[in-house]
Parts: sequence; structure tokens; C-alpha cells
Amino acid sequence: MTAFGATRDRERSRSRGALLWKAAIITASLLLAGCTTVLEQTYGPPQTTAGAAIPPPVDPEQARIGAQEHPRIVASFGGVYHDDKLEKTVARIVGRIVAASDDPSQSYRITILNTPSVNAFALPGGYLYVTRGLLALANDSSEVAAVIAHEMGHVTANHAMQRQNKARAAMIVSRVVTDVLQDGDAGQLALASSQRTLAAFSQQQELEADAIGVRTIGKAGYDPFAAARFLDLMGRFAAYKSAGSVQDKRPDFLASHPATPQRVDFAVRAARQFGAPGIGEVDRERYLQGIDGMLFGDDRSQGFVRGKNFYHPTLGVAFTVPSGFILDNTTDAVLATAPDGTALRFDGANLPVGTALADYIASGWVNGLDRNSIKSFSVNGLEAASARAEAKGWVFRIAVIRVGPSATYRFIFANETDTPGLEQSTNETVQSFRKLSPQEAAALKPLRVQLVTVKSGDTVDSLARRMNGVDRPGDLFRVLNDIKGNALPPAGDKVKIIGD
Repeated sequence: MTAFGATRDRERSRSRGALLWKAAIITASLLLAGCTTVLEQTYGPPQTTAGAAIPPPVDPEQARIGAQEHPRIVASFGGVYHDDKLEKTVARIVGRIVAASDDPSQSYRITILNTPSVNAFALPGGYLYVTRGLLALANDSSEVAAVIAHEMGHVTANHAMQRQNKARAAMIVSRVVTDVLQDGDAGQLALASSQRTLAAFSQQQELEADAIGVRTIGKAGYDPFAAARFLDLMGRFAAYKSAGSVQDKRPDFLASHPATPQRVDFAVRAARQFGAPGIGEVDRERYLQGIDGMLFGDDRSQGFVRGKNFYHPTLGVAFTVPSGFILDNTTDAVLATAPDGTALRFDGANLPVGTALADYIASGWVNGLDRNSIKSFSVNGLEAASARAEAKGWVFRIAVIRVGPSATYRFIFANETDTPGLEQSTNETVQSFRKLSPQEAAALKPLRVQLVTVKSGDTVDSLARRMNGVDRPGDLFRVLNDIKGNALPPAGDKVKIIGD
């Protein structure tokens, strides 16, 4: 959560009339031709490129669209990540695959986004985006080449504009049925039908881009099996992030991306057109040198998640969630989920100076508020207030805490039922909220990718113990280094660990 996100005006939530938060559907989400991964449905300042050798976009209309949406994408992903060594590493990969692409004359702008999420996508006009989280997960140049070549495939196949036109047509169809025929049921049926068509259209685009990407990296001399390998790795990282919780594995027929196993199988079959596994360059050692020292996880301006703790050195606050919760730090808020279905959102509220916290809770932004439940109290010497609400099938526990005249923060817990765990989780988390001392804030440092050399006698466990600041280090070590079981790379090879 950025400092800006914590203190900006959130009174717009009053107009929403409920605590249920939903993402708005915007034009940029239709234009994004690429790939929110299985990890997050995320959507991407001056413009930047990863290498001066790549010229700016030249197609006027598509360049206009890309340029218009670019600042919004950058702002949504925490800004641009600047690292000369990393940018040169990415630029070298890009230059090689552009030369081997279906349209070597197409120009691209490559932006590395400052977010730990694992993601990559494209906008019209050759605007390509890759997150530092994805670059930290990759283990060699061929894997990054596969991702970027896939996104180039979206650009050369004009998928973004095709998807926008398809979505516009679907909206028109449903509106005609609803407005002209005044038949709400028929309108809903038409909308559902158009959504299925749009989802299938997007899946077709993804598989087409997968095929283009594999073909491109193969022509460039990279390992064509890197695409399948990295798709599988992203799935494993998603499982790590979800802490092994039981999830419904059935494919969602409205999902815009094919299921990961389907894409892996498709990518393997495409790679076999070049030959058996083992062909092509992976360029592992040089790539790992390029990411050595890069940020991992959140940077200082976003605050740090450390296991069950959240620390924000810039804002000077911290809190701890109960055991079993999984914390996720986003640009606008800190989110958390628990195995019993309880969800948490922590963010900032902009209150006029002198506003009583109880009055703020009762001011109309909480739907279904039980006014009799509002109470005032203190938390570690800080003024606080809390309440209960119930609306639209959800039970909410809300708490607001004032840190200073112009700094107030909100905890919003929600569950479909008013379980004992909901109240207990709320109380434990709220009571843990505190101000950081200047010494504590100064001592907090971001995590970084570090390279270590495997030595004789090393094990997965011994190397994982060298990691700090991460949850389940053994599991993360295996995923980051694409290790299955306990089979370490041979002595002398480099592996990634995380530390501050």
C-alpha cells in the first residue's frame, strides 16, 4: 500500500453505498491484450524503455491508444522499476527476439513495472509490460524471452483492438435486446451468451499468442520448451501464494485464459516442432547475474509484508494478522484472507480535522450499519472506534484508528456468516495496530534477490535457511529455483535466495 494510497481521499466510497468493493470495468482492461497470470487479476510517470535500441511506436492510431493508457498502467503498478543492469538484461533479450519475430519492423516500448506481482501484458502500439516479480521468478533468458515473445504475438496479431471491437459488439447486442425489446430476461441471456463468446475469443487469442511466442523464441535460438516450463512454474508459484489451500480446480467457462495445464500441453506440442527437449539456448548464468540484487516483494514506499506482519516505514505504522491469514499488499490497500473465508481490507480514510471517529463510521458510507454497535476505545494509546454491519449477505466488522490529525486508517473485516472467528480476528488485528518508532522504521529494509553458489554438502533445507523475511522459505526456495523435490543443481551452479 503506497503512502498516497493510504492518505488520498476515500470519501468517494460514500457514493458506493456499500462495503463490497468491486473493480471497475474500464477501457484499459479491454485493451490489455495480454496476460494477467494465474496469480492476480491485475491491470496495468514518464514513459521509459528497457533499451535505447528499441524505437518508439510508429503506427499513429495504435501509438495514440498506447500512449493514452500507458500512464494509467504505470500508476496502477506502482510506477516504473529502474535498474540499469536489469534493463540491459531485458533489452538484450528483446532485441534478439524482435529480430526473429513475424514482423521485425514492429517497434516496441518495454517497461519494467515496480510490482512484485507476476504479470506481463501488451497495449496497442507496441507497449509491452513485464513486472519485476515475473523477472525474479524466471531462471533464465529463454523463459523471459518466451513471455515477451508471447506479448509480441498479441501485438503483431492485433489482439487488443480485436478484443475491444468484440467487446463493443457484445455490449451493443445486449443493450439492443434490453432497451429496444424491453425484455430483461432476454437481455441477461444475450449478455451471458456474449460473455461466453468473448471468453472463448480471448482463449483463442492466448493460444495463438502462445504459438507465435514459441515459434519466435525457437527461431531466435532460445530453448522453445521455455514457454511450457515457465507456465508450469507460474502455476507452482500460484500454489505457493495460496498457501496450499484447497481450491476449485474446475475451469471457469468464462475465464479469459485457458487452464494452465492446457497451455503447458499446447506449448510443449508447439516446441516439439523444433525438436526434442534440450535444444536451444537458455542463457541461465548471464540472466541470473542480471537480476542479482533486484528488489523482491514490496519496496519501502509500499510497506513490507513479513509473514503475518505488515510494516509501513513511511507511514510509521504496523499491525499483525492472526495465524492462518495470508497477507497481500496492493497499491491501494493491504488485503488478507483466512481459511474460514474471512477477508480483510486495510486502507486509509481522509477525515476532516476534528471529526469524531464514531461520527465518521455513522456518516453513511457503511451499508447495513448497526448504530448501536458503534463504540469508542483506544489502541496502544491511539484513538479508535469500531462497529458491526450486515448487508447483501455479508457480515462486516469495521474499525478506524487515528494516528495523527490528518492520518486515519480503516480495518474492514468481512465474512458471509458472523462466525466467532470473525470477531476474534478483528479484535486481535486491531489491538496489534501500533506506531513504529523512528528506529524501527529506519531499520526496515526491502528484500532482494541474492545469488549463492551451490557447494558440496548443501541441501535445499540448508540453502533455504539462509533466506529471511519470507513465509515458508523452503517452499519458496524450490519454486524460485524451479526445483522439484530435493534435487539441487550441481555444485558450482548459482541459485536464488531472498534476503535483506
